[in-house]
Amino acid sequence: MQKLDRRELLGGTLAGAVAVGLHTAAVAEDTPLLQPPLIQDEQRGRVIDTNVSLFQWPFRRLPLSQTDVLLQKLRAHGIDQAWAGSFEGLLHRDVAGVNSRLAAECQKYGSDILVPFGTVNPGLPDWEEDLRRCHEEHRMPGIRLHPNYHGYTLHDPRFERLMHLAAERQLIVQLATAMEDQRTQHPLMHVADVDLTPLPEAIRRVPGGKPVILNHKATGAVFASLMKIPGVYFDMSRVNATDGIARVMRTLPPDRVVFGTHAPFLIYESAMIKVYESDLKETETRAVLHQNAERLLSKTGV
Repeated sequence: MQKLDRRELLGGTLAGAVAVGLHTAAVAEDTPLLQPPLIQDEQRGRVIDTNVSLFQWPFRRLPLSQTDVLLQKLRAHGIDQAWAGSFEGLLHRDVAGVNSRLAAECQKYGSDILVPFGTVNPGLPDWEEDLRRCHEEHRMPGIRLHPNYHGYTLHDPRFERLMHLAAERQLIVQLATAMEDQRTQHPLMHVADVDLTPLPEAIRRVPGGKPVILNHKATGAVFASLMKIPGVYFDMSRVNATDGIARVMRTLPPDRVVFGTHAPFLIYESAMIKVYESDLKETETRAVLHQNAERLLSKTGV
Protein backbone atom coordinates (compact mmCIF):
# COMPACT_ATOMS: atom_id res chain seq x y z
CA MET A 1 0.00 0.00 0.00
CA GLN A 2 1.39 3.41 -0.97
CA LYS A 3 1.95 5.64 2.09
CA LEU A 4 2.60 9.32 2.65
CA ASP A 5 5.44 10.50 4.84
CA ARG A 6 4.93 12.63 7.95
CA ARG A 7 5.60 15.91 6.11
CA GLU A 8 2.85 15.17 3.60
CA LEU A 9 0.49 14.07 6.35
CA LEU A 10 1.07 17.16 8.46
CA GLY A 11 0.76 19.31 5.36
CA GLY A 12 -2.68 17.83 4.81
CA THR A 13 -3.52 18.48 8.46
CA LEU A 14 -2.57 22.15 8.17
CA ALA A 15 -4.62 22.50 5.00
CA GLY A 16 -7.55 20.98 6.85
CA ALA A 17 -7.23 23.47 9.70
CA VAL A 18 -7.21 26.38 7.27
CA ALA A 19 -10.22 24.98 5.43
CA VAL A 20 -12.23 24.59 8.62
CA GLY A 21 -11.33 28.15 9.57
CA LEU A 22 -12.97 29.26 6.34
CA HIS A 23 -16.14 27.36 7.18
CA THR A 24 -18.35 30.37 7.89
CA ALA A 25 -17.69 32.02 4.57
CA ALA A 26 -18.01 28.76 2.67
CA VAL A 27 -21.37 27.95 4.22
CA ALA A 28 -22.64 31.49 3.69
CA GLU A 29 -21.91 31.16 0.00
CA ASP A 30 -23.20 27.57 -0.08
CA THR A 31 -19.80 26.51 -1.42
CA PRO A 32 -18.18 23.21 -0.39
CA LEU A 33 -14.76 23.28 1.22
CA LEU A 34 -12.09 22.35 -1.31
CA GLN A 35 -10.01 20.19 1.04
CA PRO A 36 -8.50 16.96 -0.32
CA PRO A 37 -8.48 13.81 1.81
CA LEU A 38 -5.52 13.59 4.17
CA ILE A 39 -4.78 10.12 2.82
CA GLN A 40 -5.23 9.84 -0.93
CA ASP A 41 -5.03 6.12 -1.49
CA GLU A 42 -7.48 4.25 -3.68
CA GLN A 43 -6.37 0.94 -2.16
CA ARG A 44 -7.63 1.76 1.31
CA GLY A 45 -11.28 1.10 0.40
CA ARG A 46 -14.04 2.46 2.61
CA VAL A 47 -13.42 4.18 5.94
CA ILE A 48 -15.80 3.82 8.90
CA ASP A 49 -15.22 5.94 11.99
CA THR A 50 -16.87 4.08 14.88
CA ASN A 51 -16.43 6.84 17.48
CA VAL A 52 -17.61 10.42 16.97
CA SER A 53 -19.95 12.53 19.14
CA LEU A 54 -22.38 15.32 18.31
CA PHE A 55 -23.46 18.47 20.17
CA GLN A 56 -21.53 20.39 22.85
CA TRP A 57 -18.94 18.92 25.19
CA PRO A 58 -20.19 20.09 28.61
CA PHE A 59 -16.96 21.62 29.91
CA ARG A 60 -15.47 23.65 27.04
CA ARG A 61 -16.03 24.49 23.40
CA LEU A 62 -14.41 22.11 20.95
CA PRO A 63 -13.42 22.64 17.33
CA LEU A 64 -15.82 20.80 15.02
CA SER A 65 -18.55 20.80 17.69
CA GLN A 66 -21.09 21.99 15.12
CA THR A 67 -22.48 19.04 13.22
CA ASP A 68 -22.17 20.63 9.79
CA VAL A 69 -18.50 21.51 10.41
CA LEU A 70 -17.70 18.03 11.69
CA LEU A 71 -19.45 16.55 8.68
CA GLN A 72 -17.32 18.63 6.32
CA LYS A 73 -14.22 17.29 8.06
CA LEU A 74 -15.46 13.72 7.64
CA ARG A 75 -16.23 14.22 3.97
CA ALA A 76 -12.94 16.03 3.35
CA HIS A 77 -11.05 12.98 4.60
CA GLY A 78 -13.13 10.54 2.60
CA ILE A 79 -15.00 9.03 5.56
CA ASP A 80 -17.86 6.89 4.29
CA GLN A 81 -19.64 6.37 7.60
CA ALA A 82 -19.39 7.63 11.19
CA TRP A 83 -21.09 6.11 14.24
CA ALA A 84 -22.26 9.08 16.28
CA GLY A 85 -23.11 9.26 19.96
CA SER A 86 -24.21 12.38 21.84
CA PHE A 87 -22.26 14.45 24.37
CA GLU A 88 -25.65 15.31 25.85
CA GLY A 89 -25.97 11.69 26.93
CA LEU A 90 -23.31 12.17 29.61
CA LEU A 91 -25.22 14.46 31.97
CA HIS A 92 -28.80 14.85 30.70
CA ARG A 93 -31.44 12.86 32.57
CA ASP A 94 -33.98 13.12 29.73
CA VAL A 95 -32.39 10.32 27.73
CA ALA A 96 -35.38 9.98 25.41
CA GLY A 97 -34.93 13.62 24.40
CA VAL A 98 -31.19 13.13 23.94
CA ASN A 99 -31.74 10.22 21.56
CA SER A 100 -34.52 11.94 19.63
CA ARG A 101 -32.31 14.98 19.02
CA LEU A 102 -29.40 12.76 18.00
CA ALA A 103 -31.49 10.85 15.47
CA ALA A 104 -32.92 14.09 14.06
CA GLU A 105 -29.47 15.71 13.83
CA CYS A 106 -28.03 12.76 11.92
CA GLN A 107 -31.01 12.79 9.55
CA LYS A 108 -30.80 16.55 9.03
CA TYR A 109 -27.10 16.90 8.35
CA GLY A 110 -25.69 13.62 7.19
CA SER A 111 -27.95 10.62 6.91
CA ASP A 112 -25.60 9.33 4.19
CA ILE A 113 -22.67 9.29 6.66
CA LEU A 114 -23.84 9.76 10.27
CA VAL A 115 -25.24 6.67 12.00
CA PRO A 116 -26.78 7.45 15.43
CA PHE A 117 -25.84 5.36 18.48
CA GLY A 118 -28.21 6.22 21.32
CA THR A 119 -27.56 6.62 25.03
CA VAL A 120 -29.00 4.19 27.58
CA ASN A 121 -28.57 4.79 31.32
CA PRO A 122 -29.69 1.76 33.36
CA GLY A 123 -29.55 3.90 36.49
CA LEU A 124 -32.63 5.87 35.37
CA PRO A 125 -36.28 4.75 35.53
CA ASP A 126 -37.73 3.11 32.43
CA TRP A 127 -34.36 2.66 30.74
CA GLU A 128 -35.69 -0.44 28.98
CA GLU A 129 -38.07 1.85 27.08
CA ASP A 130 -35.13 4.01 26.00
CA LEU A 131 -33.45 0.89 24.63
CA ARG A 132 -36.63 -0.08 22.78
CA ARG A 133 -36.96 3.39 21.22
CA CYS A 134 -33.36 3.33 20.05
CA HIS A 135 -33.97 0.09 18.20
CA GLU A 136 -37.60 0.23 17.06
CA GLU A 137 -38.30 3.95 16.59
CA HIS A 138 -34.92 5.44 15.69
CA ARG A 139 -33.64 2.31 13.93
CA MET A 140 -30.24 2.63 15.59
CA PRO A 141 -27.85 -0.30 15.10
CA GLY A 142 -26.34 0.15 18.54
CA ILE A 143 -26.08 2.09 21.77
CA ARG A 144 -23.29 3.84 23.66
CA LEU A 145 -22.82 3.43 27.42
CA HIS A 146 -21.08 5.72 29.93
CA PRO A 147 -21.04 3.84 33.26
CA ASN A 148 -18.60 6.23 34.92
CA TYR A 149 -20.74 9.32 34.16
CA HIS A 150 -23.98 7.51 34.98
CA GLY A 151 -22.85 6.18 38.34
CA TYR A 152 -22.94 2.41 38.00
CA THR A 153 -20.27 -0.27 37.79
CA LEU A 154 -20.03 -3.32 35.57
CA HIS A 155 -20.83 -5.44 38.63
CA ASP A 156 -24.31 -3.90 38.63
CA PRO A 157 -26.98 -6.50 37.68
CA ARG A 158 -28.71 -3.83 35.60
CA PHE A 159 -25.65 -3.70 33.35
CA GLU A 160 -25.82 -7.42 32.66
CA ARG A 161 -29.57 -7.18 32.02
CA LEU A 162 -28.93 -4.36 29.56
CA MET A 163 -26.35 -6.50 27.77
CA HIS A 164 -28.84 -9.37 27.53
CA LEU A 165 -31.61 -7.13 26.15
CA ALA A 166 -29.23 -5.56 23.62
CA ALA A 167 -28.06 -9.02 22.49
CA GLU A 168 -31.69 -10.11 21.99
CA ARG A 169 -32.14 -7.12 19.69
CA GLN A 170 -28.76 -7.79 17.99
CA LEU A 171 -27.55 -4.31 18.91
CA ILE A 172 -23.91 -3.26 19.08
CA VAL A 173 -23.01 -2.08 22.59
CA GLN A 174 -20.28 0.55 22.68
CA LEU A 175 -18.76 0.94 26.14
CA ALA A 176 -16.83 4.20 26.56
CA THR A 177 -14.15 3.61 29.19
CA ALA A 178 -13.22 7.31 29.37
CA MET A 179 -14.05 10.60 27.70
CA GLU A 180 -11.08 12.71 28.78
CA ASP A 181 -7.85 12.36 30.70
CA GLN A 182 -8.50 12.70 34.42
CA ARG A 183 -5.73 15.32 34.67
CA THR A 184 -7.73 17.80 32.57
CA GLN A 185 -11.11 17.30 34.23
CA HIS A 186 -13.03 20.06 35.99
CA PRO A 187 -12.15 20.02 39.72
CA LEU A 188 -15.80 19.50 40.68
CA MET A 189 -16.31 16.74 38.09
CA HIS A 190 -13.64 14.09 38.56
CA VAL A 191 -14.69 10.96 36.67
CA ALA A 192 -12.48 7.88 36.85
CA ASP A 193 -12.06 5.54 33.90
CA VAL A 194 -14.48 2.62 33.86
CA ASP A 195 -13.15 -0.41 35.73
CA LEU A 196 -13.36 -3.20 33.16
CA THR A 197 -12.38 -5.95 35.60
CA PRO A 198 -15.91 -7.47 35.75
CA LEU A 199 -16.42 -7.25 31.98
CA PRO A 200 -14.86 -10.55 30.82
CA GLU A 201 -17.14 -12.61 33.05
CA ALA A 202 -20.18 -10.48 32.16
CA ILE A 203 -19.54 -10.98 28.44
CA ARG A 204 -19.22 -14.74 28.88
CA ARG A 205 -22.69 -14.77 30.45
CA VAL A 206 -24.24 -12.91 27.49
CA PRO A 207 -24.03 -15.10 24.38
CA GLY A 208 -24.50 -13.24 21.15
CA GLY A 209 -23.42 -9.86 22.52
CA LYS A 210 -21.49 -7.39 20.37
CA PRO A 211 -19.39 -5.26 22.73
CA VAL A 212 -17.06 -2.56 21.41
CA ILE A 213 -14.67 -0.97 23.91
CA LEU A 214 -14.11 2.73 23.14
CA ASN A 215 -11.32 5.04 24.29
CA HIS A 216 -9.23 2.32 25.92
CA LYS A 217 -5.43 2.37 25.79
CA ALA A 218 -5.35 -1.36 24.98
CA THR A 219 -2.91 -2.23 27.73
CA GLY A 220 -3.02 -3.95 31.12
CA ALA A 221 -4.29 -7.18 32.63
CA VAL A 222 -7.96 -6.61 31.83
CA PHE A 223 -7.13 -5.98 28.19
CA ALA A 224 -5.21 -9.28 28.18
CA SER A 225 -8.29 -11.05 29.59
CA LEU A 226 -10.64 -9.45 27.06
CA MET A 227 -8.33 -10.45 24.20
CA LYS A 228 -9.12 -14.08 24.96
CA ILE A 229 -12.87 -13.62 24.47
CA PRO A 230 -14.05 -13.90 20.84
CA GLY A 231 -16.25 -11.10 19.57
CA VAL A 232 -14.92 -8.25 21.73
CA TYR A 233 -13.84 -5.27 19.62
CA PHE A 234 -11.62 -2.29 20.49
CA ASP A 235 -11.44 1.11 18.87
CA MET A 236 -7.99 2.72 18.53
CA SER A 237 -8.71 6.32 19.50
CA ARG A 238 -6.53 6.30 22.67
CA VAL A 239 -3.84 3.89 21.50
CA ASN A 240 -0.60 5.79 21.98
CA ALA A 241 2.30 6.24 19.55
CA THR A 242 2.38 5.81 15.82
CA ASP A 243 3.40 2.17 16.19
CA GLY A 244 0.71 1.50 18.80
CA ILE A 245 -1.88 0.24 16.35
CA ALA A 246 0.59 -2.22 14.85
CA ARG A 247 1.37 -3.45 18.37
CA VAL A 248 -2.31 -4.01 19.10
CA MET A 249 -2.85 -5.69 15.74
CA ARG A 250 0.01 -8.09 16.51
CA THR A 251 -1.52 -8.82 19.93
CA LEU A 252 -5.17 -9.20 18.96
CA PRO A 253 -6.65 -11.18 16.11
CA PRO A 254 -6.72 -8.72 13.17
CA ASP A 255 -10.52 -8.74 13.06
CA ARG A 256 -10.91 -7.17 16.54
CA VAL A 257 -9.71 -3.56 16.02
CA VAL A 258 -11.90 -0.84 14.51
CA PHE A 259 -11.07 2.69 13.41
CA GLY A 260 -12.28 5.34 15.87
CA THR A 261 -11.21 8.95 16.32
CA HIS A 262 -13.12 10.23 19.38
CA ALA A 263 -13.81 13.37 17.35
CA PRO A 264 -14.33 16.19 17.96
CA PHE A 265 -12.70 15.73 21.37
CA LEU A 266 -9.44 14.51 19.81
CA ILE A 267 -7.77 15.90 16.72
CA TYR A 268 -9.13 14.05 13.71
CA GLU A 269 -5.90 13.84 11.74
CA SER A 270 -4.09 12.22 14.67
CA ALA A 271 -6.02 8.98 14.18
CA MET A 272 -5.39 8.98 10.44
CA ILE A 273 -1.66 9.49 10.99
CA LYS A 274 -1.51 6.66 13.53
CA VAL A 275 -3.04 4.25 11.04
CA TYR A 276 -0.86 5.21 8.10
CA GLU A 277 2.39 5.42 10.02
CA SER A 278 1.83 2.00 11.52
CA ASP A 279 3.60 -0.79 9.72
CA LEU A 280 0.41 -2.56 8.71
CA LYS A 281 -0.13 -4.90 5.82
CA GLU A 282 -2.73 -3.83 3.28
CA THR A 283 -5.13 -6.50 4.55
CA GLU A 284 -4.72 -5.23 8.12
CA THR A 285 -5.32 -1.62 7.09
CA ARG A 286 -8.52 -2.56 5.30
CA ALA A 287 -9.66 -4.57 8.32
CA VAL A 288 -9.14 -1.63 10.69
CA LEU A 289 -10.56 1.05 8.43
CA HIS A 290 -13.80 -0.65 7.42
CA GLN A 291 -14.07 -4.44 7.20
CA ASN A 292 -14.30 -5.17 10.93
CA ALA A 293 -16.93 -2.47 11.46
CA GLU A 294 -18.90 -3.68 8.46
CA ARG A 295 -18.90 -7.18 9.88
CA LEU A 296 -20.28 -5.90 13.17
CA LEU A 297 -22.93 -3.80 11.44
CA SER A 298 -24.07 -6.65 9.22
CA LYS A 299 -25.02 -8.69 12.29
CA THR A 300 -27.36 -6.08 13.77
CA GLY A 301 -31.12 -6.24 13.65
CA VAL A 302 -31.40 -2.94 11.72
